[in-house]
Amino acid sequence: MSTTVKVTAAEVNKLRQATGAGMMDCKKALVEAEGDFDKAIEVLRKKGQKVAEKRADRDSSEGAAVSKINADQTAGVAIVLGCETDFVGKNENFLALANQLADIALTTSTKEAFLAADFGGMTVAEKLVEQTGVVGEKLEINAFEKLEAAFVGTYVHINKIAALVGLTAKVDNAETLTKDVAMQVASMGATSLSYKDFDPAYVASETEARIAVIEKDNIELGRLGKTLKNVPSYISMQQLTPEVIAKAEEAAKAELQAEGKPEKIWDRILPGKMERFISDNTTLDQEQCLLDQKFIKDEKQTVAAYVSTFGDVEISGFKRASVG
Repeated sequence: MSTTVKVTAAEVNKLRQATGAGMMDCKKALVEAEGDFDKAIEVLRKKGQKVAEKRADRDSSEGAAVSKINADQTAGVAIVLGCETDFVGKNENFLALANQLADIALTTSTKEAFLAADFGGMTVAEKLVEQTGVVGEKLEINAFEKLEAAFVGTYVHINKIAALVGLTAKVDNAETLTKDVAMQVASMGATSLSYKDFDPAYVASETEARIAVIEKDNIELGRLGKTLKNVPSYISMQQLTPEVIAKAEEAAKAELQAEGKPEKIWDRILPGKMERFISDNTTLDQEQCLLDQKFIKDEKQTVAAYVSTFGDVEISGFKRASVG
């Protein structure tokens, strides 16, 4: 290899623009490649491969979450480009790469197809290896979420959480609705759209586990002479059958009678008691079901109630991608 090869600043800049590598790395690669641009790119790729092999067992728990929506707002994608340190995750060039990758991700339907997609003459997977050499940290795609619907909106929280929300129809102010609900998804971390999506076996085991925890806590609270926690019989609307509701209503009426409340005013009191019964016995839904959560912008209503104010439209689905 000749060490007398002269490379111009323009050649170095061209390689830097094409690869994102540092100025000195580009200059060294061009010298090693004796001025051949394509060979210089290969030199940088090989460097990336070596660095990637050395850092294969590293944890890429930092990074950036980004999202992209297509032009007619019927599809969206959220990805997490992972790296090793928060310092790199906040770097402008790293964020620019994440957004470039999200543009490509939007044209694919699976993570596998995304990694195999073209990125300037190489695959996305190869680009990640190349940039591992540039950045000096392990880079990988830690999350890939795609959503299609009649209308799709998004919200990204400080490049740490990206959320997508789909609607069954495009309505007036659909962008506001999807952004608000996507913010809810990002903040509250729902895992299901509705209690109807839960596996009954999961609800049964979770009920048993939660009751056991509360009963254990009550032993200690009782020992300390403190107020005991309410032990619910149920934790999901899925369990509140018409028979269960009817039985709870009868119990509420018996309670009112025992309190000596006149029967003519029961109709004014019962709705509140039943609302409290349902609230006390649907804690799982409130935690994990998007539509049953209290709306973060107005905790007096649920997300479902907020959505209903936009007319004849429903949430068809949601996705969430987060760093770490």
